[in-house]
Amino acid sequence: MVSPALRRPARGFTMPELLAVVAIVAILASVAAPAFSSMIASARSRSVSSELYASLSRARSEAIKRNAEVTLAPVTAQQWQSGWSIAAPGDASRKLDDHPAVVGATVSGPASVVFLPNGRVKGGAAPAFDIALSGNGQHRCVRLDLSGRPNQTTSTC
Repeated sequence: MVSPALRRPARGFTMPELLAVVAIVAILASVAAPAFSSMIASARSRSVSSELYASLSRARSEAIKRNAEVTLAPVTAQQWQSGWSIAAPGDASRKLDDHPAVVGATVSGPASVVFLPNGRVKGGAAPAFDIALSGNGQHRCVRLDLSGRPNQTTSTC
């Protein structure tokens, strides 16, 4: 028999202590969930605008490099959220870049954007794209100036 002086106290947590911790974690998670979903929607809208910005920059670069007109257009007419592509000059069936559809987004913009061999935008008006995702009241705008350089802002176009 072991003497009482050599006994070790029981280690671990009691059931009430564990339940209290679980309850506190559940309360904190329920408070943080709405803010987290808003943060995810904001990050997705930044991502979509950055991808569109990169596609516009690539189309402009290809126009300058190839010394030919290059077109960036939506896969489905007037529906940029269904994806977009950069057609190869002289062969519209071949794509230089192809972007997939953006789920849960509304992307409004021109019918297409055509870059001239000098990098400028064809036409008299500067194209702009308004991007909004469901779950995020904040809009993002990707706008081109007539020289063909894109820029992004956190506002409606």
